Amino acid sequence: MALTNNDIIKKLRVALKLRDDEIVDILALVDFRISKSELGAFFRKETHPNYMELKDQILRNFLNGLIIYKRGPQDKKFVDPKTDD
Repeated sequence: MALTNNDIIKKLRVALKLRDDEIVDILALVDFRISKSELGAFFRKETHPNYMELKDQILRNFLNGLIIYKRGPQDKKFVDPKTDD
């Protein structure tokens, strides 16, 4: 049985000890707005009537936001020394 996007975000939430409001803030770092009630639907059991499947776009935005949240924003643009730009 493969992990779903919902399983992945649940496991990251537990492993990193993130609260719902922190996850909302992480998504806001990449200009993705979501309410805590919408977020709660991703953490429900699949059999719950308000369960929602976490789409790839939201997981991708969460992971990108998590990088900024943990590391901070990148200041400099990467310059390839081979091109001398």
